[in-house]
Amino acid sequence: MTDVPRESRLRVRPYALTGGRVRSSIELPLETIVRVTPRAETSTSDLASEHRRICKICVDPSSIAEVSAHLKLPLGVVRVLVGDMVTEGFLETNATAMAPDADPRPDLRLLERVLDGLQAL
Repeated sequence: MTDVPRESRLRVRPYALTGGRVRSSIELPLETIVRVTPRAETSTSDLASEHRRICKICVDPSSIAEVSAHLKLPLGVVRVLVGDMVTEGFLETNATAMAPDADPRPDLRLLERVLDGLQAL
């Protein structure tokens, strides 16, 4: 293990970061966009280092997959951590930012344009 660069080795096992949990408390597909809330902008000093790093990444809206890549952590671990942060009000997702009466389905015109683009390939 000496030939592995020190910065690429995990200091803490992933299951320790999530308290042994393997599922998030909320559904978070890998394309879910996450951004910090005003609460996170003012009170990140109380957070664990991984949570602070997630907040720093999510100042600019980022997908769960992007957060996972930036942190070099497994997707499942990031889902659990982000799910906790959404529940605690530090992050919001495109789903939580949506109006309660908004239709969660994609716009039909958008889907048609995507289909046309795929057929043109």
